[in-house]
Amino acid sequence: MEAHTPVGSVDEIEAINRLDLPLTEAFRSIVLDNRPLIDVRAPVEFEKGAFPHAVNLPLMTDEERHLIGIRYKEQGNASAVQLGKALVGPVKHKRVQAWVDFVHKHPDAYLYCFRGGQRSQISQAWLEEAGITMPRLQGGYKAFRAFLMQESERISSQADTLILGGRTGSGKTRLIHACANSIDLEGLANHRGSSFGGFTTEQPSQIDFEDALGYALIKFESKKYKHLIVEDESHNIGRIYIPKPIFNHLKKGELVILNTSMQERVDIIFDEYVTHAFKKYTLRYGDEGIQQWFEHANDALGRIKKRIGYERYIKIQTAFRDASLAQNETGQSTQHKTWIEMLLREYYDPMYDYQIEKSDTPIAFEGNYAEVLDYLQQRG
Repeated sequence: MEAHTPVGSVDEIEAINRLDLPLTEAFRSIVLDNRPLIDVRAPVEFEKGAFPHAVNLPLMTDEERHLIGIRYKEQGNASAVQLGKALVGPVKHKRVQAWVDFVHKHPDAYLYCFRGGQRSQISQAWLEEAGITMPRLQGGYKAFRAFLMQESERISSQADTLILGGRTGSGKTRLIHACANSIDLEGLANHRGSSFGGFTTEQPSQIDFEDALGYALIKFESKKYKHLIVEDESHNIGRIYIPKPIFNHLKKGELVILNTSMQERVDIIFDEYVTHAFKKYTLRYGDEGIQQWFEHANDALGRIKKRIGYERYIKIQTAFRDASLAQNETGQSTQHKTWIEMLLREYYDPMYDYQIEKSDTPIAFEGNYAEVLDYLQQRG
């Protein structure tokens, strides 16, 4: 992309090269230090995928990049250079000021473009003119992402994993959060994994998820824990998927099963999927929040209709609608516990029991929340 999105003349680029501005390949320290990053790529590139702690302060807008690219293809580099100067030159001060403002808040920031070429070089030189020397990433976004993907596969292949299993609603996520040597895969994917697992906020892009997972694995390795704890997940978490090599590595560990009573599970799911969900939906949709939640939950039931069978589906959906009507009339939501328990008993529990029966992963331990937490802490 760098070659056909020029914004400086040949002489200017040569002058920039002579400045010998700092480069860095300290990718691991970027992760461990949570270093802020300025991504000078166009917004459309940033939206497809970026790194944690990166902010998009582009050298060129999407439209500018598009127009310069067309000019390059139709009339060559010299004409594209002229257009780049014409488009970006008048707004140079504004672009530089945005970078300067960010640096004042984050003086340890680095910057990057796609390959560490012209765009980041020009941005770096303009910052130097403003009195700020900032390193740029050697090889840019492409090199740093390749590092993260390579490290993710290496670390996951070497990690001794403890896989936390248990029936739906057992409180596995709470236990994951209680262990410092864990990675919350569902948290990174912004999804709870089931048909009902979506949040009011969107999931990250696949690339963002992979980059964040790379960060998490590198940080885990740096702490030198004996074991990595992850929840027993399927390959897909919502529309996000765990890259196959990493998924296969993580599934090679031992299984630790969290046993929780049905009543506790119903209460956990009710608290998370109803009580807290109402607050989140209301915060996002205002007065329409509860109705939006109802429609999304009803759609989730519809998605598992074929898997639970028509008769069970009608029975559970009727209980769901009765609970929603009762809530509208009385303002009380506790009747939702009825269909939650039905769904657990008639769908999620049989599915879980079947998966455990077919699994060849060795079971290292089973217990309640306190017992499992103590076991995991003892194993370090």
